Amino acid sequence: MFETVNSDGMIRVAAFAAVFAVMALWEALSPRRRPRLARLSRWPTNLAIVGLGIAVVRALGFIATPLVAVGAALLAASNGWGLLNLVALPAWLETVIALVVLDFAIWTQHVASHHMPALWRLHRMHHADIDFDVTTALRFHPIEIGLSMLYKVVWVLLLGPSVLAVVLFEVILNACAMFNHANVTLPARIDRVLRALVVTPDMHRVHHSIHANEHHANFGFNLSIWDRLFATYVAQPVDGHQGMRIGLPAWQGEAPARLGWSLLLPFRRAPPG
Repeated sequence: MFETVNSDGMIRVAAFAAVFAVMALWEALSPRRRPRLARLSRWPTNLAIVGLGIAVVRALGFIATPLVAVGAALLAASNGWGLLNLVALPAWLETVIALVVLDFAIWTQHVASHHMPALWRLHRMHHADIDFDVTTALRFHPIEIGLSMLYKVVWVLLLGPSVLAVVLFEVILNACAMFNHANVTLPARIDRVLRALVVTPDMHRVHHSIHANEHHANFGFNLSIWDRLFATYVAQPVDGHQGMRIGLPAWQGEAPARLGWSLLLPFRRAPPG
């Protein structure tokens, strides 16, 4: 079981590095917006944060393999736990169902992170970034990363997806997050076609607006359908993509680019909104 979890980690790291490189190059060649801060002032902090998040997940797996999603999938399969282990479906259909259900699970978690005060204290570190680029996709507090993994473990145990489905979901989730946080130019016609199914950078950028009604919208990471179904979809920012302000109103300076400040943000007094 431990070897399988390690293999999953290597696959995810390889996929992460490839997608990150593509998005970073795209941002350099065709940026959507001019950044407010230089990369060198933000990227070290955001990359250090993802490193801490990875360490938390590794620690969970070291404590007990089923505390990570792939380990939970192995445990569910070996014991016949979960809905998909109780029915006989083609492997491809089980995988599709698992991908869709797990995506909905992440959407509901994201909604909860905005509406439950304790979770918002953690999640607001992600929103405090005053620029929006591929590294923003990685900027989640290590405590939030740990809780998110445990949340996914519960869903995996209840659903019973295959190990392959869980690995695919994790890879797709990371890739889509880096894509839809990227500061890249996408032709409007292509954006309209893509966002009928998946979350695009222009769609998700709205979610990082300083306006509360906009950052409490467009919660999707992979599929765009959930926001449409549950009336949390906002097509465009009221100030336009060039004029909109990114981040949280209370912290529009350079403080969010500092690692120590960012890690301590959950313990600071929460601003209204």
